[in-house]
Amino acid sequence: MYGRRDVLRTGAALGLLAASPWLAAASTHSGLLTRSIPGSGEALPVIGAGTSGSFEVEPGSPAYQQLQQAVAAFFAGGGRIIDTSPNYGGADAVLGQLLQEGGWRSQCFLATKIAADSREAAERQWAGTLQSLRTDKVELLQIHNLRDWKRQLPYARELKAQGKTRYVGITHYLDSGHADVERIVREEPLDFVQINYAVNAPHAAETLLPLCQAKGVAVLINRAFDDGRLFARVKGQALPGWAVEMGIGSWSQLFLKFALSHPAVTAVIPATGRLDRQLDQLKAGQGPMLDATQRLALIKQFA
Repeated sequence: MYGRRDVLRTGAALGLLAASPWLAAASTHSGLLTRSIPGSGEALPVIGAGTSGSFEVEPGSPAYQQLQQAVAAFFAGGGRIIDTSPNYGGADAVLGQLLQEGGWRSQCFLATKIAADSREAAERQWAGTLQSLRTDKVELLQIHNLRDWKRQLPYARELKAQGKTRYVGITHYLDSGHADVERIVREEPLDFVQINYAVNAPHAAETLLPLCQAKGVAVLINRAFDDGRLFARVKGQALPGWAVEMGIGSWSQLFLKFALSHPAVTAVIPATGRLDRQLDQLKAGQGPMLDATQRLALIKQFA
């Protein structure tokens, strides 16, 4: 259990965080660009956060304390969207604890998923999800990687009608799933789609992203760094001169801006548990985006 002593210790730590220089630095990036959810007009900051891997830590550990700093910087910098899942190794419980400790739940656009193979399993999972996240509702409920979507999407819509979620969507993380996602977007009314899109995996821009734009479906982008593999490819390489001239300060920022530069994209959700990376990622949500020529140059570079 999380005792009174732990609560006091956490409160003291957050008090120190509020006076830290890095938090002041984060607040300078609070002018994040926003984009509207087509179906409602609600504005969301273009830089979000994922929890896979980075939130799979032990509460109270040094890694947790580091994550706590990164999350504080995220909200101080104007971030809102955090995307999680009940099958991310306990990440949703860690997220729920962080949101409660930091008092950030009201700031958070909380997105989670259903990943189940029956209605009964989905109901049990949903009850556990709310308990883990320490909330009674979420902002976005998604069908994870189209798993049992014909049964789970209607259930998600029932939860929406009950006020348990404001938006409903579907997700996938591989190019091989795009055809199925596209078919569902054509046939089903959706609020959100979450898909992969990166400089070395740009195929979503061929038909899927334009379709979402035409249908008025908001889009979250996962794997903008190809699970970190893109950083190995650019290790030791300087940024393109045109990127430096635009004020882009890192490959991370460039990869995120590539994804954000497609007009159908609502936000990107990179995952990190490190403060320095969080501060860097927030910078990608400011300033000009890439034009078509710049995007094409990057696609050719990483083909």
